[in-house]
Amino acid sequence: MFSANVNTHVPLSLYNSKNKSFSSSFLSPNPPLFIFHLPSPKIHLKPISATLIPSSPPPPASQQLYQPFRPPPNTLPPQYQSLDAAGRLEILANRLGLWYEYAPLITSLIREGFSPTSIEESTGISGVEQNRLVVAAQVRESLIQSKTDPEIVAEFDTGGAELLYEIRLLSVSQRAAAARFLIQHKLDAKGAQDLARAMKDFPRRRGDKAWEDFDYTLPGDCLSFMYYRQSREHKDLSEQRTNALEMALDVAESEKAKNSILKELQGDSEDKDGEEGEMADSVRVPVVRLKLGEVAEASNVVVLPVCRAEQIEKEILEAPWECRTEGEFGVVVAEKGWERWVVLPAWEPVVGLGKGGVVVAFPDARVLPWKVNRWYKEEAVLVVADRGRKEVTIDDGFYLVAVDGSGDGGLKVERGSALKAKGVEVSLGTVVTVVRPPKEETDDQLRDEDWE
Repeated sequence: MFSANVNTHVPLSLYNSKNKSFSSSFLSPNPPLFIFHLPSPKIHLKPISATLIPSSPPPPASQQLYQPFRPPPNTLPPQYQSLDAAGRLEILANRLGLWYEYAPLITSLIREGFSPTSIEESTGISGVEQNRLVVAAQVRESLIQSKTDPEIVAEFDTGGAELLYEIRLLSVSQRAAAARFLIQHKLDAKGAQDLARAMKDFPRRRGDKAWEDFDYTLPGDCLSFMYYRQSREHKDLSEQRTNALEMALDVAESEKAKNSILKELQGDSEDKDGEEGEMADSVRVPVVRLKLGEVAEASNVVVLPVCRAEQIEKEILEAPWECRTEGEFGVVVAEKGWERWVVLPAWEPVVGLGKGGVVVAFPDARVLPWKVNRWYKEEAVLVVADRGRKEVTIDDGFYLVAVDGSGDGGLKVERGSALKAKGVEVSLGTVVTVVRPPKEETDDQLRDEDWE
């Protein structure tokens, strides 16, 4: 039988730190076990402290976790501060006081939970008029804060809400100048709207003809430049052009702007005296660079069918001849279906088309008969033509014809004198205007002498 010798009297501490025993394996048949003592890492214990964090009390049952938007409080005039909701509604219903005094009552009622509809039902003031009163009162307050002449501000005390509302989009300094101009020229709400739009639009017209002659800091110059631009949309020597220039001269403030407008008026007058007979036998074809956003800002537009320049003559003849608007919404109705349409501002040459208007899209403007040494532009253009006037009668006129006289070779524009030399008496239509695509950087428009 096997026996095990257990030395119970020998403690573990008899083994030295180098893991060697004092007994020898040669003296004992059962060598002792080796126990390795690894150095224990030093652990730095930090004292633990605990503090009681008081729990936040639960919100009361009556507290609303979601609060709907309420407009910021407006300081009510002293005479209205003690009124309850019914009293304020009565003030609004009877228009008791000046408009800018009771306008804050609308804001206070909305802050207390009234809706514009409920206010309208109680007072008869529509939601649109409520907004106009509140915004106009804010504009009036901004005029006071910007140290505007009190006499100017006082001019809006009676019936001035519509005027001040129209200049809401202007800066504080622009508002003060615009308010002064409105009073001096006694403009109505439509005039105030035109003034505000002209002041906002003026910086974007950099590069237009005579832009540098008008002063941006003067409201009258901004409005004058708008009328000046409108005059260029009409034919030379026309009554509409002269009226627009006269309106521009009436509101211009700087001498430089006035001189620029007078130069245009005097030029038209000289043309009328010296070229009246010649103009009877000539046609001016305006070339217009479409502005970015001009269609969206136009009050009236014209919708015309579009044909490609590479299409045959048959496509021009088959395009719809009439496109009109119907109903209160101005729904566009064509006599028949068509794939391609274009929307243009209601310029005078385009509006005067009536039936038979058509647009031809040329991918390269170099095919048109203008002087490429001055206006070499590789850009697409739209040629607007009147199919109701096909006879080639005027040498200086421009006409839409088929390439080489054949009906299947595409389309081009030719001068009347060139067509007469070829014996062509009938065209596909008389060109009334040429539209160039919009660009960020504008350049001068083509003049009559730039055509070949």
